[in-house]
Amino acid sequence: MSLSGWVCVVTGASRGIGRGIALQLSEAGATVYITGRQETSLKQTAAQVKERGGNCVPVICDSTKEKDIEDLFERIKREQNGRLDILVNNAYAGVQAIFENMGKKFWETDPSIWDSINNTGLRGHYFFSVYASRIMVAQGQGLIVTISSMGGLRYLFNVPYGVGKAACNRLAADMAVELKKRGVASVSLLPGAVQTELVTQLVLEKETPQGGDPTLKEVFANGESTEVSGMCIVNLAKDKHLMSLTGKILLTCDLAKRYGIKDIDGRSVTDYTSLTFLLSRVPYLSWLSAVVPSFIHLPRFVLTLTSNRF
Repeated sequence: MSLSGWVCVVTGASRGIGRGIALQLSEAGATVYITGRQETSLKQTAAQVKERGGNCVPVICDSTKEKDIEDLFERIKREQNGRLDILVNNAYAGVQAIFENMGKKFWETDPSIWDSINNTGLRGHYFFSVYASRIMVAQGQGLIVTISSMGGLRYLFNVPYGVGKAACNRLAADMAVELKKRGVASVSLLPGAVQTELVTQLVLEKETPQGGDPTLKEVFANGESTEVSGMCIVNLAKDKHLMSLTGKILLTCDLAKRYGIKDIDGRSVTDYTSLTFLLSRVPYLSWLSAVVPSFIHLPRFVLTLTSNRF
């Protein structure tokens, strides 16, 4: 119960990573306000939290509507005496659109896919962060975690996806610049391949679409559970050196090593920067993955170089 008495908000917690984060935060003792657009799925998350002995407050909130967001934080101020410790920006509505348009180029796709991918996500993250920061700055402490993706560092899925995730990373970094002196940390968290309900439905249980990546199914089949991100956030929140990490892009596999985290089924969290994993992705070099030590990793500056355009 390391977060006993803490107050948290997790957006898009009806299912997937958001639900996993809410379960872990509540299990650690926090009171967790969870948001989503569907009452039924929110109640399902709340029921799972209750089964684990946690405290959860489901709130119907559309991340594209500022009034809904404003009302949520006014409610938190009333009910929690102005306290808010953690905001997790996770809400996202673009998964269906991504997989329905897999393999298409941006000019072949309806341009409205931009809104499907980035309104609930990127735009909503900014609005939630504004209202959360007003509370956190006033109390002199807090943590904002923005869920991002490797798509923010390299091409993945499509153009709107990559642009949105790169912007999420920049959002977390730039907020950190303005929040650091106020005692509030802001980080971007990059999960690996995650076995969400939609991924199971759209990737693992279906044939690879024409033009799709044939290795995608294998990667997700070995992906992390939805609760790994939650474990990372719980440990991050209690880290005495948290402010030294503010503004950074953090990978769940790195935090798993830092805090000794295993997945809920006891598996090690896949390290996507290990040389073993990277070699296994290259057909004519995959045999080397069996003989290369697992502790050899790709230096983080290489990730920066791969996304550098100067």
